[in-house]
Formats: sequence, C-alpha cells, structure tokens
Amino acid sequence: MLVVGLLLGATAVAADKPVLGVAEFRNQTSAGWWRGGVGWELSGMLSNELAGTEKFRVVERSKLENVLVEQDLGASGRVRPGTAAKIGQLTGAQYLVLGTVSAYEEKTQGTGGGISFGGISIGGRSDDAYIAVDLRVVNASTGELDFTRTVEARSGGYGLNLGLFKGGFGGNLGQYENTPAGKAIRAVLMEISEYLACVMVDKGSCVAEYKEKEQKRRDKTKS
Repeated sequence: MLVVGLLLGATAVAADKPVLGVAEFRNQTSAGWWRGGVGWELSGMLSNELAGTEKFRVVERSKLENVLVEQDLGASGRVRPGTAAKIGQLTGAQYLVLGTVSAYEEKTQGTGGGISFGGISIGGRSDDAYIAVDLRVVNASTGELDFTRTVEARSGGYGLNLGLFKGGFGGNLGQYENTPAGKAIRAVLMEISEYLACVMVDKGSCVAEYKEKEQKRRDKTKS
C-alpha cells in the first residue's frame, strides 16, 4: 500500500506540472548562423532546457510539428470550418511557447592586450555577440497570450559562465557551440527557461525581480 501511495503521489506531482509545446523558432535578423532547420533546433534545445528544470512536462517535437502542420492547413482555408486542428486537443499541451529572434549583433575588435612572442601575436581580440528573443506563451485553451517578454543575452570571447546547459548543440548550430554566437544562444535559452519557471511555477518574489529587470531593459532601450 505504501508503494502504491508513493506512485500515486508522484503521478499527482507530475500532473500538476504545466504542459508546454515549443514551436519552431522564427527569425527576423540577418544572423549568419540562421539557416534551414535552425528554427526547430532551437525549439528542441529550449524543450530540453525546460524539461531539465523538472518543473514542466514538454510535448515531443514530432507530435507538435504534425499539429502545427495541420493548423497551417486549417488556416489556409482548405479545411471545412470547425474541423481545423487545435493544439490543446491534439497534443494535450496547455501552453504553446513561441520564440522569434528579433535582434542579433556580433562584433570583433582589437583590445590592445595581445602578447607577442617570437613574432607571433596571441590574444588582443574581443568577440562579442548579442541576441534578443521575443517570447510569447499562448494558452492553448483560450488562445490568449498569457506571458510575453523580450529576453536578451550577451556573450564575450573572454568567456561566460552559463552554469549547466541541458540543450546541447547539433545540426546546423553544432559548429557554433564554442563561439560567441553559441554562448549567446545558450544564455538566452537558459534565461527563457528560468523566466518561465518563475512566472508559471515558482512565482513569489522572483516575479518582482523579472519585472524590475524588464523595466530596466525598457528604460535602456528608450535611452
């Protein structure tokens, strides 16, 4: 009976976790690392990061991708009204996470701090990358936007301590894993997962901290 009770308790805890589906990322920039397939690669990386927090249940990509294809078909007008696919019914997802890369900047500059030895120069160069993602979380039941935020991250060639990243790099993004671009991508996906964990699960004082951070971002943008 004790074992049964523990299993039921674990099931109840799992059932309380928000169920998320992460859609294919979109891009509005001229980032050189963006090419065919990267949108789903970012989706998969964020899905892994969200699942790694152990605060969400995440719909697998293959299941979600089929639903989104059906939704696009329904929106085309080629499906009888009232029969188009609905994300909440077909995947069980409570929320659909949408991400659009809205800004990306990268620069390389000399710093004057290089070391010359035997005619060979080492260092003296700084690589920086900045990325912004417009995040939207759609309630699958109501179709309303429950959470919206612009998430930013910046990285430098001298290193960035990102903690433990669970997303992994592969596919078209694999070659960028140890570059400033890769570091910025990892950082922004981690920031997204931590933000969603705060506003959707943890709540409490962390929400006020994110509101303050967002206000600082807005003030900086205006200035």
